[in-house]
Amino acid sequence: MPLTVADLATEEKPDWCPGCGDFGILTALKGAVVDAGAEPHRTVVVSGIGCSSKLPHWIQVYGYHTIHGRAVPVATGIKLANHDLAVIVATGDGDCYGIGQGHFIHAMRRNTDITIVAHNNQIYGLTTGQASPTSDEGFKTKSTPGGTIELPINPIALAIAGGATFVSRGFAGEPKHLRSIMVEAIKHRGFSLVDVLQPCVTFNKINTYDWYKSRVYKVNEEPGYQPTERLAAFAKAQEWGARIPIGVIYREERPTLEDREPALASGPLVRRALDDIDLSAALRTFA
Repeated sequence: MPLTVADLATEEKPDWCPGCGDFGILTALKGAVVDAGAEPHRTVVVSGIGCSSKLPHWIQVYGYHTIHGRAVPVATGIKLANHDLAVIVATGDGDCYGIGQGHFIHAMRRNTDITIVAHNNQIYGLTTGQASPTSDEGFKTKSTPGGTIELPINPIALAIAGGATFVSRGFAGEPKHLRSIMVEAIKHRGFSLVDVLQPCVTFNKINTYDWYKSRVYKVNEEPGYQPTERLAAFAKAQEWGARIPIGVIYREERPTLEDREPALASGPLVRRALDDIDLSAALRTFA
């Protein structure tokens, strides 16, 4: 029987706030797993901490709930151990672009074959409404009552500069379009970012569904736009305000970390016999 979205449902129901953008992301991801042909027993969703990171509890694949900001290195380890797995990271703007940014950047330059789905609501929702790394300058929150004084992180520009080979943005209010982006991201060999504009209906009263709907446009429907052109992608990454591009913004092909790591030349660890791995030299250094 072909896999269906219903097969990925869990007995437990999400407890996000009613209307939260995370619902649209979860719906899109379930559909993307089906469309990409990613079998549940060969799919792992890794998460950190935050509203976004509760997602593995509500999709019927393997899940690994890690600590704050550390989902990317755990996902990297999983992929290096078993190359056959589709490894997806469910993370938030604080979890990924804040405490986890160092891991984020290094995974990009290594071109690790994992997919990052970043729930970007421009605020810390789980901890009740503090400014996040993507909060707009001047945004008033519990932690910044006078307005944020820092410039926000630009995830799209950062990913292109950092070496990501698939850089995209979706909108939780358009789950069908988001689903199609996720399919491409999962199928892509290399580091894939899906930055998702996700309204927080409880703590962010500025960046609402209506705010985004009046601004987002599908970049891949723009005449002549080619996501393989790096400088054009950088230009699109700077658009924020009156017009915000969603879709596949940049794409390139190059060898992955798994392809280039000499220690994996004879195959992933999961396929190697234990007697094929000699740790004696390493252990002697601790003697």
